[in-house]
Amino acid sequence: MTKAEDTRPQLTGPFNSLGHAPFVQPSSYLRPPMASERPIDREERQGLRAIRNFLKVRTSYDVLPLSFRLIIFDTSLSVKESLNILIQNGIVSAPLWDSKASKFAGLLTTSDYINVIQYYFQNPAALDQIDQFRLDSLRDVEKALGVAPPETISIDPERPLYEACRRMLESRARRIPLVTNDSQTDRSHVLSVITQYRILKFVAVNVPDTQMLRRPLGELKVGTYTNIATASMDTPVIDVIHILVERSISSMPILNSDGVVYNVFESVDVIALIRGGVYDDLSLTVGEVLKKRSPEFPGIYTCSLNDGLDTIFDTIRKSRVHRLVVVDEHFKLKGVLTLSDILHYILLEGETDEV
Repeated sequence: MTKAEDTRPQLTGPFNSLGHAPFVQPSSYLRPPMASERPIDREERQGLRAIRNFLKVRTSYDVLPLSFRLIIFDTSLSVKESLNILIQNGIVSAPLWDSKASKFAGLLTTSDYINVIQYYFQNPAALDQIDQFRLDSLRDVEKALGVAPPETISIDPERPLYEACRRMLESRARRIPLVTNDSQTDRSHVLSVITQYRILKFVAVNVPDTQMLRRPLGELKVGTYTNIATASMDTPVIDVIHILVERSISSMPILNSDGVVYNVFESVDVIALIRGGVYDDLSLTVGEVLKKRSPEFPGIYTCSLNDGLDTIFDTIRKSRVHRLVVVDEHFKLKGVLTLSDILHYILLEGETDEV
């Protein structure tokens, strides 16, 4: 009877001083060999690094224009009065100030008005009390609706702009107030508010390396491309408002019967809908509501999956853009790209790979 041949894999030298064979990490079997980096990938990475370095050496104060105005609402102001002031001044948000406590109290945005709309839609008997409803009662509305209150975030204007961007991403805020503290009186002062658009335009104007971001959106997958909430011109606007709140989104593409992008309903359209404190228009369709838009409405910005962020930063530099609808050659909806998506990408993409 012959001894069977041992067919097990054998460890062969070189051996270390203790006579042990060298160890092989399991990950070396699991990781595929790295493909050679394409020039377009290398440029993209260099462009992102340049943008991040720029954001780290510039302060939030640097973003402010040479001349600007700031409107602050006392929390004792009524919702109706605040709405009229916003419309008269062509703004969509304002910092809140608690005069009783002499402190910054958060930010009033279109989300607050949408919450009020939902509250009165669910409680029509309370509609006659709306003229007395005040801004310091907004938290009560959120509790009644089961909506989580927004984080009261702010940043010192002398802090790095990169830090402001990270706070915005962590809180999902689209704007952040600049609040400074007076060392002599130990009181805070609201200096201004910077938005995602203002930050990205600041980058587009001052960082030429944005032209290195040439990888197409089809590769990057920056934005939303599945399960996109849409509506038609015949959809009741109250249904759209419910979806905006449910999805925590600020806009919804409006499509025709062929799936072609016809328009976009934005959360700011709600302000024009309830101007003057009239809430009866909630039964209108999207198409009827969009007719109330200001003639100064800039229009719908689109891009394709072949566009890179270089061309999108060009658009941001030249126009006031808050989102882009991604379409194909027939203008059929492919996705939605928001400024939050862009900010998330330029701050976090490949961040763990950087030393």
